[in-house]
Amino acid sequence: METPNPPVSAPPVLFGAFDRHNFGDLLFPHLLTALLPGQPFSFAGLIECDLQAFGGHRVNALGAARPARLIHAGGELLTCTAWQAAVMLLDPDAAAGAIARYDSDPAAAAAWAARQLGTPRLAPYVAGREVLTPGGTLIFNAVGGVDWRHLPLAHREAVKTTLGQADWVSVRDHLTQAALRAEGLDFPLCPDPAVMVADRFGETIAAHQRQGAVQAMREAFPHGYLAVQFSADFGDDATLDALTRELSGVAAETGLGLVFYRAGAAPWHDDAKLYAQLQQRLPPGAACLFGSLHLWDICALIAASRGAVGSSLHGRIVALAHGLPRVSLIPPQQGVRPVKTAAFAETWEPDAVPRSVTVEALERAMMQALAVPAGVLRDNAAHLRERYLHSQAQWTGLLISGSGRPAGLAQ
Repeated sequence: METPNPPVSAPPVLFGAFDRHNFGDLLFPHLLTALLPGQPFSFAGLIECDLQAFGGHRVNALGAARPARLIHAGGELLTCTAWQAAVMLLDPDAAAGAIARYDSDPAAAAAWAARQLGTPRLAPYVAGREVLTPGGTLIFNAVGGVDWRHLPLAHREAVKTTLGQADWVSVRDHLTQAALRAEGLDFPLCPDPAVMVADRFGETIAAHQRQGAVQAMREAFPHGYLAVQFSADFGDDATLDALTRELSGVAAETGLGLVFYRAGAAPWHDDAKLYAQLQQRLPPGAACLFGSLHLWDICALIAASRGAVGSSLHGRIVALAHGLPRVSLIPPQQGVRPVKTAAFAETWEPDAVPRSVTVEALERAMMQALAVPAGVLRDNAAHLRERYLHSQAQWTGLLISGSGRPAGLAQ
């Protein structure tokens, strides 16, 4: 007997890693809400928290109630492990303690993470039909998983099972698409929702450019600045020396200032102390530290810049959405493992735009990026807006009907 569709009067749940301070994850709930006007949502992560002070949302813990409709709002959800998720949801001191205790013992780390998160899911941000009411609607919107081939088999099998049961899945880069296709799952490509940020939040971003922390940076560098960000992975002395050399060269050649901002304050994200160290190595007056962690201040800082440099994917995408030059940095210990910034750029950006480079190649890549014609950058942004809206239109009807087709085993 076929299970009847559940009532759809309760708001759909947007689910993702917006229960921690990370730039892109804080953006997703705003974007989906703006892209589906008139549709109320509730917001869920793995823990209950309130990030409204940073421009985020009040977030509930998934599992408090069984929703009828669940939308994975985006992000690199497929490959995030329980250990990674649990640590990133702690405050810095608690995270350091957990890492010291469990990092060398994967089995103990996994057990601790399951207790900490209250779920046995190996990929905790990949929620399946077990959390829904019977017959509910399950959607994955522009999710990523570039590190798929390096995951344990059990993790991959769990994610495959969940994706195969979904009503709709789209993925945001060609590496994720190819890896899943090799596993028998064939899903369409969709750009990250953040390509819509300038279109849907242009007025909000412009208002933040004219006030507070962003206005102070514009006054400090009246001839313009580059928005610069890098994660804690770049903190060794050799890498800081290379950043000093390369950024000094860009500043000297362009006359632009350097503004260092944090794209995430959660553990394993950005470290303000490293920015202070780099500022001391640079010529006096070359750089400023941007202290705000507010979502719209960060968007406004990037939008008001002459270009963006960093390891953050969403720092890159916000620059893309505003038609700005951008260069992504490869972490120094990355080795042969894929980088999500490169995967996104390879999938969606023109060859003229630099993708991901090592720190040693930063000056050359930034000068190349600044030379790309503005029309090329604007056309790319417009094309990705069209692609995103086309993809979203294919699943929005499921929110009304409460039913859909299986997401797609490869034929």
